[in-house]
Amino acid sequence: MISIPDGFTTDPGFDAAEDHTGPFYYRSLDDGRYECGFVAALKNCNVNGLVHGGVLMTFADFALCIAATDHYEAESCTTVSFSADFVAAVNSGELVLCTPEITRKTGSLVFVTGAITSEGQTAMTFSAVVKRLRN
Repeated sequence: MISIPDGFTTDPGFDAAEDHTGPFYYRSLDDGRYECGFVAALKNCNVNGLVHGGVLMTFADFALCIAATDHYEAESCTTVSFSADFVAAVNSGELVLCTPEITRKTGSLVFVTGAITSEGQTAMTFSAVVKRLRN
């Protein structure tokens, strides 16, 4: 059984939907970016036995919001636009990772891109725009 690597943490109770779908984990990297991950479980799979695209999109939204808000340090956000391309399947039991990239941050919006990987292969790419919400 694959497990979450050392250094990752999670915030149970912060977001009920993410708790139900995940748990999803994150860690801060030395360069200031965040890496996010989860271990795909049977509960995340569709009728074909592969991780459901909606689960991957939920995980991407988790990851991009962690990055956009610097883990909610001084603000929250809400996603206003999201686009995804599915390029490979993810199986139950695999470690799924994402290191989102901030493309641009303005006074009111954050533009984020990323790739979700598993087993060293890109499974999904995404781009999103989030609205910054001051705490």
